[in-house]
Amino acid sequence: MGAKIETIAAAIGLASLLVKPAAAQESSASNAVSLPQIVVSPTMVPTPSNRIASSVTVITAQDLQREQIRTVPDALKSVPGLNVVQSGGVGAQTSIFMRGTNSNHVKVFIDGIEIGDPSSPNGAFDFAHLLTGDVERIEVLRGPQSGLYGADAIGGVIWITTKKGEGPAKASATAEGGSLGTFNQAGHLSGSQGNFNYAFNILHLRSTDVPVTPLDLLAPGEKRNNDTYDNWTYSTKLGADLSDNFAVNFVARYTDAKHRFTGDDAVNFPPNAAPEVLQDTQVNHQLFTRGEAVWSLFDGKFKNYFGVNYSNQWAWAFNPNPDSFTPFGSVAPPVTNVGERTKFDWRGEIRVLPGQTLVLGAEDETQRLRTDSTGSVMGGVFVPVTTRASNGNKAAYAELQSSFADRFFLTSNIRIDDNDSFGSHVTWRIAPAFIVPVTETKLKATYGTGFKAPTLTQLFVNNPTIGQLANPNLKPEFSKGYDFGFEQPLFDNRLRFGVTYFHNDITDLINPQFNPNFTFVFVNLGDVETHGIEAFATAVITPRLKVRADYTHTIAKDATTGLELLRRPQDKFSASLAWLPADGLTVSATLLHVGSWIDVNRDTPVFIPRLNASPYTVVNLAADYAVNNHVTVFGRIDNLFDRDYQNPVGFLHPGFSVFGGVRVSN
Repeated sequence: MGAKIETIAAAIGLASLLVKPAAAQESSASNAVSLPQIVVSPTMVPTPSNRIASSVTVITAQDLQREQIRTVPDALKSVPGLNVVQSGGVGAQTSIFMRGTNSNHVKVFIDGIEIGDPSSPNGAFDFAHLLTGDVERIEVLRGPQSGLYGADAIGGVIWITTKKGEGPAKASATAEGGSLGTFNQAGHLSGSQGNFNYAFNILHLRSTDVPVTPLDLLAPGEKRNNDTYDNWTYSTKLGADLSDNFAVNFVARYTDAKHRFTGDDAVNFPPNAAPEVLQDTQVNHQLFTRGEAVWSLFDGKFKNYFGVNYSNQWAWAFNPNPDSFTPFGSVAPPVTNVGERTKFDWRGEIRVLPGQTLVLGAEDETQRLRTDSTGSVMGGVFVPVTTRASNGNKAAYAELQSSFADRFFLTSNIRIDDNDSFGSHVTWRIAPAFIVPVTETKLKATYGTGFKAPTLTQLFVNNPTIGQLANPNLKPEFSKGYDFGFEQPLFDNRLRFGVTYFHNDITDLINPQFNPNFTFVFVNLGDVETHGIEAFATAVITPRLKVRADYTHTIAKDATTGLELLRRPQDKFSASLAWLPADGLTVSATLLHVGSWIDVNRDTPVFIPRLNASPYTVVNLAADYAVNNHVTVFGRIDNLFDRDYQNPVGFLHPGFSVFGGVRVSN
C-alpha cells in the first residue's frame, strides 16, 4: 500500500512538469489561459468547464493536428480513466474500458448520432474504423450518464463533433506516407455563404504491412502474414438559417473499410488456438446520418431541436481456412451482419430564469439486426440461416442546470426508458460543484445510476452450431456510481492540478451460463466493483511551451470471486509537451505508460486462462512546419525507442515507425 501511495505522489509531482493540453479542466492551447473551455456532453448545453462537476476530457482538432493522430483509438490512448485495447495495428478490433467498467458500458455519439452497432453480440462499439481528419473535438465524459443518455452509459460517454464550415471557402489536401506500408490522403472543402454553411471531407487511410502475430505463436516454418487495412471515409455537414428563429442541419458519414488479418483456429478440444495460414478478410460499411430542425421561441429563451437519426452498419467476414475445431474440416461460407438504428428525438432548452436552464427531451428508437452467422451443419456442410430481430425503446428525460452567484453550480437529471423487451427503467444523476472564494478551488462531486440494456443477440438469437441460446427474459445490468474531488488553478490558470476519486457498483451483469449438454444461455449473473483515482496537472510554462500529465489508478474486481477483471491495468500514466520553438514550427512529444494487467493467453486460453501482462512505455514525437500560408510539411516518429509490447496479449503493436507528408491549402 505504501508503494502505491508513493507511486501516486510521484505521478502527481511529475504531472506538474509534463502534459497534454487536451482536457476540459484547463483552457485550450489556442486560447487565453484564463478562459475556461466550453463543454457540451455533461449537460447537452454548451457550458464553461469550470461550472461542471463531471470529469470530462476534451481533445481538439488542434491537438489532433499537432500530434498527427489519424484514428480515434490513438487519440483516446492517453485519456485518463481509459484503457484502449486494440488487437494489432490500425483497423484491428478496438475496445475501450472506462473506469474499469466493461467495454460495452461506453456510449458513443458522432454529431448527436448514437453509433453503437445493434448487430454486435455484446453491444460493445468497435472503434477501429473512426478516422480523425474531419473531427473538431472529442469529449470523454466519465461516470454513469444514463440519467441523460439512457442505456449503455454505465462507464461514460464519448461525444464526437465534426467540423462545421465557416467564412470564405477553404480547401485543403494532405498526403502522408511512411512505415508499415502507409499511404494516407485527405481532402477538405468548407465555408459559408450568407445563411448557408457547408463542409465536405474525403479521408483515405491505408497500411499494407503491419506485423501483428508474434513469431513464437507460429508453427515451425509457417510464414507470418502481416495485416493490411484500407479505409475510405466520406462525410458532410450542412446547415441553413431559413429565418431568424428557424434553421435546418444535416450530417452524413460513410465508411468503407477492408481489413485482412491472421485469425486463430482451434486445433483440438479443449481449444489450443494457433494462427491460421490463410488470412481472414473483413469488410465494414458504416452509414451515419442525422437531419435536424432548430426552432427558437421567445427571443431564444426556448430553443427546440427536432431530429431524426438513421445508422446502418454492414459487416462481411470470410475465413478461408478449414475449420479444424469441428470434425467436418470444411471452409465456412462468408458471414454477413447488419445492424440498423432509427431514432426520432426532441430536445427543448428553456432559460427559465437567469442562471436556471431546464432541458426536456423525448426519444423513440428502433434497433434491428440481420445475421446469417446462425445455422446448422448438414452432411458435414454448414447451412446458414438468416436471423432477424428488432426491439424498440421510448424515453423521456428532464434536466435542471442551475448557477448561484457564479460560485455554486448544480446539475440534476432524471430519465425513464420504456423498452419493448424488459419494460420501464428509471435512472438519475446529481452533480454539484462549488468554487471556493479567494483560492478559486473547485470542489466537485457526482452521484448517478446507469443501466446496460440486453443486446438483440442476447435476447433473440439462437445459434445451434455453437450451442448459443437466447434469453428473452433478460433484465438490464444496473449500476450506481459516484466520484468527488477538487481542481486547483494557480497563476491565472497557468498552472492547474486536481484529483478525483471514483467508485462504481455494477449488478446483474449478463454472462453466458454453460449447461451439461454443451449449450449456454445468457443470464443475469455477476456483480462488479470498480474504484480508483484520476489525477492531472497542466502548466503553461511560456506562451510557447505547454505541458500536461495524467495518472490513473484503477481497481476492478469481480465482487463474487474477488478476482481482478481482465484488461484493466491498475496504473496508467501519460504526459506530453507542446512547444513552438519558432514561428511556423510546432513540436510535440507524448509519453504513455501502461502498467501490468490480467489477460488471457491467445494460443492456450483454456490451459492458461489468466496471466500477468507485461507493462509498457511508448514515446512519440511529431513536428510540423508552415513553409508559407499555403504549404505545411510535417513528420512524426511513433514508438521512438522501438518497444516490443502487446495489448491484448498475443497481438503485437507496431515498433519504431516514421511518417511524413505535406498539407496544402488556399
